[in-house]
Amino acid sequence: MIHTIIYDLGGVLIDWNPMYVYEHYFSSEQDRKYFFEKICTSDWNEEQDAGRSIQEANEILIAQYPQWEQAIRDYYGRWKEMIRGPIQDSVDLLEEIKQTGNYRLYALTNWSAETFPVARERFAFLSWFDGILVSGEEKTRKPFDDFYLKLFEKFNIDKEASVFIDDNLRNIEAARKLGIQSIHFSTAPSLKRELIELGVKVEI
Repeated sequence: MIHTIIYDLGGVLIDWNPMYVYEHYFSSEQDRKYFFEKICTSDWNEEQDAGRSIQEANEILIAQYPQWEQAIRDYYGRWKEMIRGPIQDSVDLLEEIKQTGNYRLYALTNWSAETFPVARERFAFLSWFDGILVSGEEKTRKPFDDFYLKLFEKFNIDKEASVFIDDNLRNIEAARKLGIQSIHFSTAPSLKRELIELGVKVEI
């Protein structure tokens, strides 16, 4: 029996994408490709998710790529524009589950501690969770084991009675290695079907 449902946020409930800022930012596709593959890479961004300050992150890159300074600063300077809004059908499903009153709800998110307050203020549905563990606050992140284990320890969650939802397959695979039942998110309808197959009642 599932008693606890653990959500990732970005890509599952919140539509966040740097392309909302950078899609037409550069004069050429080549520049944009270079920027994301060599400068503001996923690995660089994940260091902020794991607790590094935005100021330090910017300073490191600007020292290496001074000619790209404005583009680097705009990554977090225009960060709010990277959030398009809620993934509404996923939020609707979360609300259905919440209204049953049958499940504990938690979020496990890779997110900078400096930018997460913006999300808390913007998205009222974040208050529906019984607890949220933010990687930037904990100084670790998915897919590292200690981040998952901190969630279970802090909130006294029974791993055997839980299911974890994430859109990143890497994070799903790490969770499964820890024995956490997991669903690789693609769409809200498919998530609903998979939850029902696990015995989760998604409607009152």
